[in-house]
Amino acid sequence: MQSVDVLIIGAGPAGLTAGYLLTKQSTLSVAMIEKDPHYVGGISRTEVFDGHYFDIGGHRFFSKSAEVVALWRELLPDDFIERPRSSRIFYQGKYFRYPLDGMEALKNLGLVESLRCVLSYLTARLFPHKHPTTFHQWVANQFGERLFSIFFKTYTEKVWGMSCDDISADWAAQRIKGLSLSTAIVRAIRQSLGMRPAAAGAGGAVKTLIESFHYPRQGPGMLWEAAAAKYRKQGGHLSIGASLSGLTYDAAAGRWIADSTALDGTVMRFSARHIVCTAPLRETMTMIQPTPASAAAARSLQYRDFITVALMIDRPASFADNWIYIHDPSVKVGRIQNFASWSPDMVPDADRAGCLGLEYFCFDGDALWESSDAALTALAISELEKIGLVPRDQVKGSRVVRQAKAYPVYDDQYRAIVESIKDDIAAHYPNLHLVGRNGMHKYNNQDHAMMTAMLAVQNIIAEKPLYDVWAVNEDAEYHEGGDAQGSGASGIRDVPSRVSGAQRT
Repeated sequence: MQSVDVLIIGAGPAGLTAGYLLTKQSTLSVAMIEKDPHYVGGISRTEVFDGHYFDIGGHRFFSKSAEVVALWRELLPDDFIERPRSSRIFYQGKYFRYPLDGMEALKNLGLVESLRCVLSYLTARLFPHKHPTTFHQWVANQFGERLFSIFFKTYTEKVWGMSCDDISADWAAQRIKGLSLSTAIVRAIRQSLGMRPAAAGAGGAVKTLIESFHYPRQGPGMLWEAAAAKYRKQGGHLSIGASLSGLTYDAAAGRWIADSTALDGTVMRFSARHIVCTAPLRETMTMIQPTPASAAAARSLQYRDFITVALMIDRPASFADNWIYIHDPSVKVGRIQNFASWSPDMVPDADRAGCLGLEYFCFDGDALWESSDAALTALAISELEKIGLVPRDQVKGSRVVRQAKAYPVYDDQYRAIVESIKDDIAAHYPNLHLVGRNGMHKYNNQDHAMMTAMLAVQNIIAEKPLYDVWAVNEDAEYHEGGDAQGSGASGIRDVPSRVSGAQRT
């Protein structure tokens, strides 16, 4: 049995942030386990195949937190590049720039449909849902029923595999807060007149409307590989290809016993004073022994899974967008990434070839998830051709990657379940620190995941709960605004005073 002060479960952004800062800022002994046998970074990893680099979803590096930006630069000082944001919506055979371009939208929708959308929006402003509880109600309030049905319903139901009436309004509020038809039109008018966008911050630019972002030359995995190397250099222990298989709490001793199982079946046992856990919340609570009171409720938490089919093509992509949202219900693909647009270094020769990532959303065990790699590749090629982006004879290779539990589902019962778990942990497990997207069942970005880890580290070092980790991002903002450069950052050590939403307990 290996005895440590802190055991970290999962080497994604939250886990590696915690490990790096704990080994840098304290003398605590730290071990970390990661079930992936090849990569660190979790859903923010970068896979490599035949000289092509591709993300599991796109990961823009843009944060309101100066401390997060400073840590990115500290971990990877020489390999960030600035990239323009460009994305479009494909709907009824036409492309719409996103964020909205007023003149283009008018042309593509036509005058009659545009007037209907404006009238629908005005109706929503006059007679809104007073207390929106569903995604449908929230978006209809912001954009009107007609734009909801055109630009939100089909894509959202592709992503989540459920009706927009069954998705909590929390998800919409978190991802697109502050954006409405009126703000999008005002922005488009300002741009058409040659005016600069409003400054970010209070009363400034909407977070979802950033125009550029920073990005590691060869994808986000580059950052997390660097974090893992520095964590190890500072004395941290990292076991790759090791899954959590048992978690027992000894209340009398105030210690955890955790079992980790390697791919060959070898079991390693850890004794730890603190657990920092980024594993899916459902699995964590149902694994703990003795069984927690909230375990039964935790079993009802749901997750959406994700498949990327990366297609290597023998010419550069025909579009410059980072990604295109596919709202066409006649195809299953939800989004198409152009990895060379994220960085030219993501492909062997950006002047001669490209790599597109077709993203499919599914549930573990459904027909799409269980399809063979060959069948998924054939589907992706046929849909890419149907949309009109690439003919099949230009596809020269493929790679299929499945990501289980990519997205925590915000259904109508998730909030009550999470609250019961939080109460259970606060009452019985003071040294269990849940951080990150899946660890907290909170649909956050990698900078938010890092913030939760930063605060958990401060609590562990102080040996008392100085900060409420759950308060990070509690205002449901989508943090893609603010000072991307992080100028004037005060450093990682004073992060608790500056992290958005952090509160002393």
